[in-house]
Order: sequence, then C-alpha cells, then structure tokens
Amino acid sequence: MTAALFGLASALSWGIGDFSGGLASRKMGAYRAVMYGEAIGLVFAFIAIPFVKEPFPDNHTIKWSIAAGIIGTIGLLSLFEAMRLGRISIVAPLSALIGAIIPVVVGTFLEGRPQSGVLYGFALALIAVVLISREKDEGKNKTNSHLYLPILAGTAFGLYFVFINEASENLVIGPLIIARASGMLSIALYLLFKRDSFRIKSDSWHLLTINGFFDVGGNLFYILAAQVGRLDISAVLSSLYPGVTVFLAWLILKEKLQSSQWIGILLALIAIILITTA
Repeated sequence: MTAALFGLASALSWGIGDFSGGLASRKMGAYRAVMYGEAIGLVFAFIAIPFVKEPFPDNHTIKWSIAAGIIGTIGLLSLFEAMRLGRISIVAPLSALIGAIIPVVVGTFLEGRPQSGVLYGFALALIAVVLISREKDEGKNKTNSHLYLPILAGTAFGLYFVFINEASENLVIGPLIIARASGMLSIALYLLFKRDSFRIKSDSWHLLTINGFFDVGGNLFYILAAQVGRLDISAVLSSLYPGVTVFLAWLILKEKLQSSQWIGILLALIAIILITTA
C-alpha cells in the first residue's frame, strides 16, 4: 500500500509538472524549457539536503544516476517538443504507455514473470496506441509525422525508470541531484555548441517553477515507491500521470478529442491499471 501511494503521488506530481513544462516549451522551445526546469528543480532538491541524512553516493550510484539523467533528459526533450507541435492530451498517454511497458519487461527478468492480467494490459495497450494515434482527415494531410517523438519519449522514460531504480537502491536525494545536474549540463553544453540563446521571456518563469518543483516531486515519490515495492509496479503506477495532464489540457486549454481517441486514452489508463493490479 505504501508503494502504491508513493506511485500515485508520483503520477499526480509528474502530471502537473509535464503539463506546465509542455506549455513552457511552446513559449521558449523544448531545450530551454527542459534546461531551466531541471535547474529550478535542482534548487528544490538542494534545499532538501539538510532534512535528509544520506552518505555521499558511491561510484555505482554516480554512474547510474548520470545515465538516468541523460536518458531522462532525452525523454523530456522529446515529450516537450511533441507537446509543442501537437496536442498534449494525445502525446502524454502515448509516451507514458510505452514508458510503462519497459520496466515491466525488465522486471520480468529481475523479479519473475508478470501475472496474466499484465498480458491483458499489454493487449489493451496496443489497441490504445492505434486509437490514440488516429486522426480524421479534415481536408488536410494529417500523417502524424511527429508521432515518433512521444514514442522516443516513452522509450527514454522506460529506461529512466530502470536506471534511476538501479542508482537509488539505498539513496534518494543524491541520485536525484546527480541525474538532474547531468541532464541540465548536457543541454547547456548543447546550446553553447549551437551558439543558441539562453534568454527566455519573463512571463515563463511561473511555468518553469511549477515544472521544476513538481518534476522533482514526481522523481522523489517514484524513487521511494521503487524502494519499498517492485520496479514494474512502481513505474506503471507513476505512469498514470497522463490522466492528470489530459485533464488539465481539457480544463485549461479546452483541447477537444475525437471519440475514438477518448476511447484510446481510456484504454491506455485501463491498461496501466491492469498491469499494476494484476
């Protein structure tokens, strides 16, 4: 029950963070949105250090944390770019669905074969992907050319779940700080290499602050969930975040979906729940 509560708290936090990050990316682009979001989140993580007594991370933790940070940043860049180009309510469930499958597969090898309910979840997941990805032709050529972005994001998120779980067997704040710092620095180096501007509009800071705070919260709750429960269960519960993101997109942005896509989103969430509770 404790692991489930942590996982659901992670989903709630990530859902809010990704929605605000997606809006920020529309204002300044994905690279700057992710970099500044991670920088702000890093500040919140450092603030937590005096309240958490942990030893300094060893080499094993540092290596896996850096790998998690880089792969997680790739996922965020892909997700925010997809949100910038398309509808948040389509992008979020698709990326989360793929991200939930990878830890289940890894968990099968590490902790045993999943139960039959998980297989039903996979079947629903495949149907959901097809339904979510479809759009009616409204006179324009809609080829979903950016669909690869949420797929890439989901793959990166799935690997992040595995990597950060390996890094945080006994620690919480240390791996989180190392992962975020490595991701932030990798983007900063890329922008320097491209000689791109670091400037952002002043009206975007509130979105970045919300993103940074809740993204750190999502990571923190996921690490805690994985420490007290199974890797696959924790990852899939955390992947319920699209429910929050889609709700906010409907409530705030007034995004409208076709009936088949609503069914696909519903099936995606049911698939995640089946995988979790089987």
